[in-house]
Amino acid sequence: MTADSQVTQGSPAWFEMVGEIMSEAAEKAMLQPNQRVSLVERYTDGEKLGGGFVQGFRFDIIGGRPSYRVGVRPEERGDITIEVSSRAARELNHMPAAASAIARETYLRTGEMRQEGDPSKLGDWFGHVHQSIVDRTK
Repeated sequence: MTADSQVTQGSPAWFEMVGEIMSEAAEKAMLQPNQRVSLVERYTDGEKLGGGFVQGFRFDIIGGRPSYRVGVRPEERGDITIEVSSRAARELNHMPAAASAIARETYLRTGEMRQEGDPSKLGDWFGHVHQSIVDRTK
């Protein structure tokens, strides 16, 4: 991985990269044609992006087809909603999967991260995208 292929964590381009990685992984997973689930991740202290959006992203699977959008509304919810401080997100997105799972539990306990809904509803593929994101994060 070269420095040129890495994207600054938390930037709009970074959220775009995350959406692309997640979409590719979901498509390879052969989703069920009736699958419908949404994920909203928002930085609790995130920057405003314009158009009423703040730093974060929305990922949807509708009719078995993945899509994503960079930026979310401040009160937008999904079937799975994750709210996380930008500091915690930055740390998590630089850690290998095993370490990030432990850190995530700590952030949930301290309130630096909140989660509603069950991410496993996205499918098994979701647990495998973290390292690809870490590898592309600067």
